[in-house]
Amino acid sequence: MTQRTVLITGCSSGIGYDAAHGLRDAGWRVFASCRKASDCERLRGEGFDSPQVDYTDTNSIAAGLAEVLAATGGTLDALYNNGAFACPGAVEDLPRGGLESIFQTNLFGVHDLTCRVIPVMRAQGHGRIVNCSSVLGLVGYKWRGAYVATKFALEGLTDVLRLEMRDTPIKVILLEPGPIASRIRENAIPHFERWFTPETSARAAQYPDLTKRLYEGGEDKFQLPASAVTAKLRHALEHPKPKARYYITVPTYLAAIMRRVLPVWAQDALISRN
Repeated sequence: MTQRTVLITGCSSGIGYDAAHGLRDAGWRVFASCRKASDCERLRGEGFDSPQVDYTDTNSIAAGLAEVLAATGGTLDALYNNGAFACPGAVEDLPRGGLESIFQTNLFGVHDLTCRVIPVMRAQGHGRIVNCSSVLGLVGYKWRGAYVATKFALEGLTDVLRLEMRDTPIKVILLEPGPIASRIRENAIPHFERWFTPETSARAAQYPDLTKRLYEGGEDKFQLPASAVTAKLRHALEHPKPKARYYITVPTYLAAIMRRVLPVWAQDALISRN
C-alpha cells in the first residue's frame, strides 16, 4: 500500500508537534511545516520533511506546498490546517491592525493554502481537509475577541466548503479543542504587547486579571494533553466516514450543548461567571 501523506501547519510545538509525531508513528508520511526556518531545521533533525509555510506570506504558502508536491509526485492525501495564534485583550482596545494581523494567519492563510490543495485532491480523486477550530469557535469569551472572531469565521467558511465539496470525493472536517496543553499563551504575549496598552484603557483596572493569567500561566480545568487532539485527528483522517465535527475536552461538549438549549441571556450569564 502506498504510504499516505499529510501536510500539517504549525508544528513547532503543541498540537501540531504532537500530531506530526502521532501520525508518523501511525504510518503516515508527515510534512510538518512551521512558520520559522529554525523550527523547520529542528524538525528535519527529528527526521521529518519540514517545508516552511508562513500563513501571512503568499509566496511561502506556494513554495511550501510546491516542496511537498515535488516530494510526493504531485499528490497529497490530507491537509491539517493547525497553525494559529491568539491576541488577547478587550475588544474596545483592539486596533484595526491587530485584528487584520490575526485574520491574516488564522483565516486568510488557511483559506489560501486550502484553495491551492483542493485542485490536487480533485485530480487524484480523494482527499481530506481538516481545520483546527476551537471551543471559542462555538462560544465567545471575554478578552478573547480577536481569536474568537477568527474561529467563528473559520467555522463558517469550513461549513460552507464542506457543503460545496459534497459532490466531490474531498472530505472537509472541523476539530474543536477546548483547553489543551500548548504554548498558545506564551506565543500570545508578543501580540498582546504589540497591540494593547492596558494602562491607557478604560478597563485598566481589569487588565491585571488577564496579564496574570497570560504571563504566569497555569493549568486550565479540564485541560488535556495535545495527544487528545491527535487521537481525534487520526479518526478524522482514517475513518471511512469521518464526522463533520470532533469535540475535544469537556468544555467543548458543554459549549455545544449550551448553544443548542440555552437562550442567549442565559449563555451570557453563565459565561460571565467564569
